[in-house]
Amino acid sequence: MVYYGWREKGRFCRAFRSDLREFPDEVKQDIGYALYEAQRGEKAAVAKPLKGFSGAGVLEIVENFTSGTYRVVYTVRFRKVIYVLHCFQKKSRHGIKTSKQDIELIKQRLKLAEEDYRANYKEGE
Repeated sequence: MVYYGWREKGRFCRAFRSDLREFPDEVKQDIGYALYEAQRGEKAAVAKPLKGFSGAGVLEIVENFTSGTYRVVYTVRFRKVIYVLHCFQKKSRHGIKTSKQDIELIKQRLKLAEEDYRANYKEGE
């Protein structure tokens, strides 16, 4: 199961789904297939561990397209669910490094995903 967010203050946040809808169709198809592979327990060829996070539990899909570079960050740290943590078009023209602001946002959302998983899925593992 793939979640494009988590429960926050009693409601499920789905902002990422609308962010992803803004991507070009070709990019959405490639990213969608990579997430489908993750659901099946596989690692897509386009998915790479995101630097700054220990291990391979936080992955990044990078898609280059004529209108720019698109990124989706998700985690496979949890047994029953995959959380999409961030979807964005890279705007910086200075190298390939993910901005500090984006990394901090991913860290915050990863903590929220951990809390959601503990509260809603961890029982019975």
